[in-house]
Amino acid sequence: MANFNLNRVILGGRLTSDPELRMTQTNTPVTSFTIAVNRHYQPKNQEGQQADFIRCTAWRNQAEFVSRYFRRGSSICVEGSIQTRTWTDQQGQKQYATEVQVDNVYFVDAKGEGNSAPSSYTPDSYGAPTYSAGGTSAPKFEEISDDDDLPF
Repeated sequence: MANFNLNRVILGGRLTSDPELRMTQTNTPVTSFTIAVNRHYQPKNQEGQQADFIRCTAWRNQAEFVSRYFRRGSSICVEGSIQTRTWTDQQGQKQYATEVQVDNVYFVDAKGEGNSAPSSYTPDSYGAPTYSAGGTSAPKFEEISDDDDLPF
């Protein structure tokens, strides 16, 4: 029987603070940020929401993209994989961390909403030549002037 491994996550939420771009010793851009993601739950005969705070790390072009266009409170969607780490701190206690290693980042706010997206958005207006882990360029979109031909 073949082994099947899958580690993919897609999260949508709001940034809890401004992302800060840093450089590693090898001059690689990196930013870490936390996303507040609502989780629906139903306590006794009620409906409610509870927020989970998910730590995310973006590297290279994604790091630059996030730090340039997203701020505290911005809606964001990230796609990536979950990574866990363990280490022993200075007091000899074992520490654990779980975070999302970000592969792709997407705007969620509509054009003109919030303060995260450029006011005149075009696919190339954010200045990052790539924003996906696969190194593909931003897609070129064209506006459809007549929606009579749309199938819906």
